[in-house]
Amino acid sequence: MERRDVDIAIISDTHLGTFGASAKELLNYLRSIQPKLLILNGDIVDIWQFNKYYFPDEHTAVLQEILNFANNGVPTYHTTGNHDDLLRQYTEFSFANIHLVDSLLLNVDGKTAWVFHGDAFDHSVGGLAKSVARFAGRLYDYSIFLNRQLNKLLRRIGLKPVFISKKLKDSVKSAVKKMDDFEQKGIDIAIEKGYDYVICGHVHRPTIKKHSNENGSTIYLNSGDWLENLTGLEYSNGKWVLYRYKEEDYPDTKEEIVIEDISADELADRTLNPSVVVTLENGKVTSTKKVVELKPTRYA
Repeated sequence: MERRDVDIAIISDTHLGTFGASAKELLNYLRSIQPKLLILNGDIVDIWQFNKYYFPDEHTAVLQEILNFANNGVPTYHTTGNHDDLLRQYTEFSFANIHLVDSLLLNVDGKTAWVFHGDAFDHSVGGLAKSVARFAGRLYDYSIFLNRQLNKLLRRIGLKPVFISKKLKDSVKSAVKKMDDFEQKGIDIAIEKGYDYVICGHVHRPTIKKHSNENGSTIYLNSGDWLENLTGLEYSNGKWVLYRYKEEDYPDTKEEIVIEDISADELADRTLNPSVVVTLENGKVTSTKKVVELKPTRYA
């Protein structure tokens, strides 16, 4: 598939490392675009629910694709979220084209976008509530897994799929109220500061909507998630759009993804032929580096 040129691509809430992550679909999407700027707006790898016994090859392949973007010169910004909050101990860290931040201001075509994950204003994920949120998140992850197995069965017998886990999440009125409170607070601050856009993730509700109050207006954008909505945000030709994944757009996708281990011969070759040369001369350190493409994922 030929890649689409995109000025900015924003994804969030991929929750890699969980049963609910739609990693194959996300990988298809990433391989279909060529962004000039990539923003990972929080909850990329789910540290809360991370299990060393569960990290499938397709999840690793997504991380490879992100690293390949950075390795090929695409500036990549990772804003921290609540499910990867451990990374907040290392914010402002940069490595090559990858930058770890808690939030960022994005100046694009004369307008300013305030980008952050969203949990900073959500008091339901701090203190004791954090433990409750972790437990609820695990239940939600299992409900997605069970829902997918049910839908496989329904498709086999010719019935339409159902989305019990999504309806369950959306029907919790108290949670929805907290989402609205958090979103409104971010919107009010964005208007107060004169930002044209405020861009979040966190609540898994993809949207682009203009909001106004007595002090002005701003446009609120939410990138959704890659659990059930399978959505992201794209900016091209001076316009923000909400991308929605459609299976029919990827007819040639194979089912199984395999990450091949590095062979002993390849490791020996890498060792014998270093890709980086570091020089210290007259008290000054310089380095040269060959661009090395990460080993491509093989489809079985």
